[in-house]
Amino acid sequence: MQEITYTKMHGLGNNYIYINLFEQKVKEEDFSHYAREVSDVHTGIGSDGMILICPSDQAEVKMRIFNKDGSEGKNCGNGLRCVAKYAYENKLVSGTKFAIETLAGLVQAEVHLVHDKVETVTIDMGIPHWTKGSLPMRGEEGEEVINEPIAFENEVLRMTGVSMGNPHMVTFVDDIDSAPLMTAGPYFTDHELFPESINVEFVEVVSSSEYHFRVWERGSGITQACGTGACAAVVAGVLNDMTPKGTKVTVHLAGGDLDITWDKDDHVWMTGPAVTISTGVYYAK
Repeated sequence: MQEITYTKMHGLGNNYIYINLFEQKVKEEDFSHYAREVSDVHTGIGSDGMILICPSDQAEVKMRIFNKDGSEGKNCGNGLRCVAKYAYENKLVSGTKFAIETLAGLVQAEVHLVHDKVETVTIDMGIPHWTKGSLPMRGEEGEEVINEPIAFENEVLRMTGVSMGNPHMVTFVDDIDSAPLMTAGPYFTDHELFPESINVEFVEVVSSSEYHFRVWERGSGITQACGTGACAAVVAGVLNDMTPKGTKVTVHLAGGDLDITWDKDDHVWMTGPAVTISTGVYYAK
């Protein structure tokens, strides 16, 4: 049995168990097992997964994310905001602007303070991609995936595929409350078209600057929020002429709101809250 000090945090209800590897050691071979263990709401702590905050040779800190099924993800927008808050408040970084290493590359973070505590965080989520090769999706690698028909049950949905370092399938609907998230989510996540699986999003466009959003995340199922998914939704909105590029879009997720802008330099910017829930010691088996 190993005693692991942890912090539980959430970004818009998307909650993870955060483990500081600057101060304690966990064996690499235990990462996936511990992620499944701590995520279990009945026998663990209960979460959408586990995030490791690690030393980095390329940036001030490094983030590694493991889903509740033990699979490792490349990026997580809500997780990045929480890592930024943790790193600043625990003095792992010295300034309010710093870099975070992820498996999808380096991202820049800026924390916004209220009474010396991090209230919100802005993340440069980088440059999106929307080819089949970037997702990946079966077909011609260089072919763009914009408003592409895809069969589901007795209807045809229209998907736009966007990679934000992790893959997203965005489908626009007239009414977010009637979107087939519970059925289409697991169906497409494990569909043969997507050999590395995919996150599935449904989006209702209220106006060019306001979207409703729901998500089924690969490895976790329905979650309250997905930061990279919200970014992908806005990129898809621009690609489908629903929003002018450079517009700040407020995306309403189940857990709250994010402000997303795909700027004219092609970078996607995300601003939203990060909240500490609790700290403690977990007795890993």
